[in-house]
Amino acid sequence: MHGKHLLKWLLAASLVGATAVAPVMAQTTLKMAYALSENSHYGAGAAAFATSIEGATNGEFKIQQFANSALGGEREVIEGLQLGTIDLAIVSTGATLNFVPETGALDIPFLFRDLAHARKVLDGKIGQDMLAEFPKRGLIALAWGEQGFRHLTNNVRPVKEPADIKGLKIRTTENPIHIAAFRELGVLATPMAWPEVATALQQGTIDGQENPLSVIVSVKMWQMQKYLSLTAHVYGPALVLMSPSVYEGLSDADKAKFKEAAHLSAMAMRDFVDQVEKDGIEELKSHGMQVNTVDHAAFVKAVQPVYPQYYEQFGKELVEAIRNTQ
Repeated sequence: MHGKHLLKWLLAASLVGATAVAPVMAQTTLKMAYALSENSHYGAGAAAFATSIEGATNGEFKIQQFANSALGGEREVIEGLQLGTIDLAIVSTGATLNFVPETGALDIPFLFRDLAHARKVLDGKIGQDMLAEFPKRGLIALAWGEQGFRHLTNNVRPVKEPADIKGLKIRTTENPIHIAAFRELGVLATPMAWPEVATALQQGTIDGQENPLSVIVSVKMWQMQKYLSLTAHVYGPALVLMSPSVYEGLSDADKAKFKEAAHLSAMAMRDFVDQVEKDGIEELKSHGMQVNTVDHAAFVKAVQPVYPQYYEQFGKELVEAIRNTQ
């Protein structure tokens, strides 16, 4: 073969090789777990995350959603993130308390005035400093999401003042901060993993539960509970978490894309909460739930004896800094 022909042949061969290889782009599918359904605020957050990251990386990363606790309860999911068997998750602070104790301060009852106050704290120094603690526990916290304020449902009677709640057997998260306040109110607080709650309510082994409206609506709580009392006793943040084993392998550019996706996920959750706060109560009423307001000041006063315990646990300075954020 003459030199000129050889050169042509090599050039043609290299082009064939290039066209054969070029379209094959490595695509990574990441598993994202959360406890609620795809039509919940968590589902809205997961969908926004998936859309953002798939678009920003031209499909290099795809998100496979595992809703409804398909990969286990929140504690198991967080352990999965640490082990690298789960890539991403949206979880409540009820679960992160055991891993990053400082986040428990956000769960103190009657600490936040309203959603604007809570969001200011999370977006500011206090919230961002807490996110920075997660890598020390083998977790990456990308952003604060949201559930909204928690309210009480039960099948026994309307709860309007502290005396009404005494003796009710209420499912709580496995969160000692919530449990201490409920016990102060005379509630038979029953910690239980979320996947077990529907069965326990249907069988009558518990009288009620407490959750944000975003959860109460998305799980169709009217099918299991008669009374909703708008106690707004605890603000419920959420977190978008990632496994360090995935995050540390990303380029700086991709890390920034994942953080942006998490930010958009958080905004989607907040938008969902704002919407459900507007129309959720009417939806619950339309399905026959009896909804009532409560004597908020009386409840605030009733849990004050627990506050010294919170000061000791989290530091009075942190609790007061959260409370006094304007």
